[in-house]
Amino acid sequence: MTVKTQSNTDQLDQAQRSRICAAAAILNNGGIVAFPTETVYGLGADATNPAAVRKIYAIKQRPISHPLILHIGSRAHLEHWSQDIPETAWILAERFWPGPLTLILQKSRYVPDCVTGGQDTVGIRVPAHATALALLDAMHAEKAIAAPSANLYGRISPTTSAHVQAALAGKVDMILDGGPCQIGLESTIVRADHRTVSILRPGGVSVTEIESALNRPVSLAYNNPEQAARVSGSLPAHYAPSTPLRLHTKAEIGEQALGLARQHFQIAVVTWSEFDPLSLSAPGIRHIAMPPDPVAYGKQLYAALHQCDQIGFDFILMETPPQKPAWLAIADRLQRASHAHHKT
Repeated sequence: MTVKTQSNTDQLDQAQRSRICAAAAILNNGGIVAFPTETVYGLGADATNPAAVRKIYAIKQRPISHPLILHIGSRAHLEHWSQDIPETAWILAERFWPGPLTLILQKSRYVPDCVTGGQDTVGIRVPAHATALALLDAMHAEKAIAAPSANLYGRISPTTSAHVQAALAGKVDMILDGGPCQIGLESTIVRADHRTVSILRPGGVSVTEIESALNRPVSLAYNNPEQAARVSGSLPAHYAPSTPLRLHTKAEIGEQALGLARQHFQIAVVTWSEFDPLSLSAPGIRHIAMPPDPVAYGKQLYAALHQCDQIGFDFILMETPPQKPAWLAIADRLQRASHAHHKT
């Protein structure tokens, strides 16, 4: 899915502009700001300040070997932060930036090792959100924001400022509210070199869109650790709610839910296909119907998981998504979210 950028700061009222200036001052002085993008909320630091970047790892309880994504204000800045950029990367940047696409490229000397987890590559993107772009514009020249998602490591990504507040209150210097995220799933991560183009994480830009832009097929490397560089969201267990999450087909999910309800567990059953609610009419079961459209489903997914955690269910049973290209990102997130609980 591509998104039209909201780069015109005239869309922002004076109060929001003042908050953005305050947030930029915090970043320029080594502080940490949670800020909105079109995908999820990010936990940002001045990418040129290693001490500030290390605060992100401490706040998130994130391994220092797990790289962050560099957010820049324009593709015109790409050559400052990376080098030996292949033609395929320029094509993708022209087509999808600003937007939910992260390019993995050779890093330049201006990128600290703490941003990349010690690798010689860096993930870079231009966010398609008026607040994020205005924040980048308000920082000092030749600066970028290093940011993973604004949540504890491995947990559900935040798509509202309230999600950030619930997870990180008191741990960050400022939470910059920009409303609910437009996409709700993280960016697609693409490694582009002079020989191949690989998808290292499916996300807001589909494989079909990338292949169409390049007029060539690309490889899917996100389930093959031997091929993939270390990138955000690539570990088997990730995006997980506190509540154990299990994936089931439509044919089995009702029986599984009823079996758990008979054991006096409180169950959330989350489906996307047409489902007879009477088949789940038992004490302890709540049915949550999600949209059958993958774009709308993706926008609501993390909010639904946050809600399930807040309610305090014993289990979340999710209907397995369709095996279709448009659902790749959703299937990836649910597989990783269920990984830590698949033996429970």
